[in-house]
Amino acid sequence: MLQVWGRKSSSNVQAVMWCIAELGLAYERIDAGFTYGVVDTPAYRSMNPNGTVPTLVDGDNPPLWESGAILRYLANVYAPESFWPSDLVRRAETDKWAEWSKLNIALGFTRPIFWQVVRTAPSKRNMDKAENALTMLSRHLDIADEQLAVAPFLAGHDLTLADIQFGHCLFRYYDIDIDRQDHANVRAYYDRLCGREAYREHVMVSYEELRVFD
Repeated sequence: MLQVWGRKSSSNVQAVMWCIAELGLAYERIDAGFTYGVVDTPAYRSMNPNGTVPTLVDGDNPPLWESGAILRYLANVYAPESFWPSDLVRRAETDKWAEWSKLNIALGFTRPIFWQVVRTAPSKRNMDKAENALTMLSRHLDIADEQLAVAPFLAGHDLTLADIQFGHCLFRYYDIDIDRQDHANVRAYYDRLCGREAYREHVMVSYEELRVFD
């Protein structure tokens, strides 16, 4: 059984848990990080010296940290061909979109936008910064929108690792109070993800504990 250390409200934990659920793997998740503590204990730091979440333990294998590395490990060890192709050219195509999503969507949304709107007190928010980040994010969503016009998922006709990296941000993107440009294909894609039980359970999670008030 996999052990995953990290709180449900962490977006990186959500990506890992969604992947685990889609692959049908048995797991135990242990709350850690934020108000749950644990990450500063010697035992945890012996697994993950960064004190971050998530951390994955799979049997006697060395603990893994960094969500991207964890996702690739799960894909390499447990995923079917449709999720993570064995053909290296096809795998690179999937990996291209996975990496693009992490760098341009996840990193472009979480701190500069989500943190400003939710995790920063209203009196301290820099909404100009958030709006500039949203403009840049919209440009990248234009690219995704074009891609999703020709296929139901980001890397083709099947859910892949690329969708985990891209799609796990969309619940918060569509839920928070921001001005969004119309990306009809991205929205339709998000609606399809909402129909997946694993997505609803592990990504469509309340983030109220993260909200900061004056």
